[in-house]
Amino acid sequence: MTIQKKAEANLPTHWGDFSVIAYEDEKNAEEHLLLYMGELANDSLLRIHSQCLTGDTLYSLKCDCGSQLAMALEKIASEGKGMIIYMAQEGRGIGLVNKIRAYELQDKGMDTVEANEALGFAADERDYSFCKEILSSVNIESVRLMTNNPSKINGLEDVGIKVTERVAIQVDPNKHNEDYLKVKADKLGHMMKSSD
Repeated sequence: MTIQKKAEANLPTHWGDFSVIAYEDEKNAEEHLLLYMGELANDSLLRIHSQCLTGDTLYSLKCDCGSQLAMALEKIASEGKGMIIYMAQEGRGIGLVNKIRAYELQDKGMDTVEANEALGFAADERDYSFCKEILSSVNIESVRLMTNNPSKINGLEDVGIKVTERVAIQVDPNKHNEDYLKVKADKLGHMMKSSD
C-alpha cells in the first residue's frame, strides 16, 4: 500500500460540516484528500475531483471544475452524506505549470487534447488506482459516482470498486468553456446532455 492516512479533522464549509482525511502517496509524494459528510457507507455519493487551482480557487471560466466541485458539495449536503476524493492531479495529471503551458497553446488555437499532446502528454494522464486504497481505508466497496467521465467509472471498476449508479454532474457552458466542454464530449467521451 503506497497511500497512507496522515491526519483527520473537521471541516466546516458553506454547504455544512464535513470531515477531511489527508493521505500521502509515498511513491510520488502526492497528497490527496477524502472529504466526507455523514456516515461513511457503501453506495454513498462519491465525486472524484482532480485538483484544479485555476478553476477551484481562481474561479476560471475556461473549465467547469470549480462549478462541478460546488455542485458535488451541494448534492452531498442535500443527501446528508457522501464523499469527495480530491486528487492532487492538476491539469489531468500534467501539473500546474504544464497546464498553464497548455492554456498558452489553447490561446493560439489548439484544443485541450491537442495542447496536452503537443507538450508530450496523453490527453489524460490521471491515475485512479489509488482511489481504491483511499476507499478501502474507510471500508467502501461500492459508490454512486458523480461524473460525466467514463474513464472514472472504468478506473474504479478496474480496481474493484463497484459503481452502482452514475450521477450526472453537468454545468451550463459559458462563452469561455463551450469549446472545452465540446472537446470533453467529442474527444474524451464525456457523457454530456445536449444543450440544444
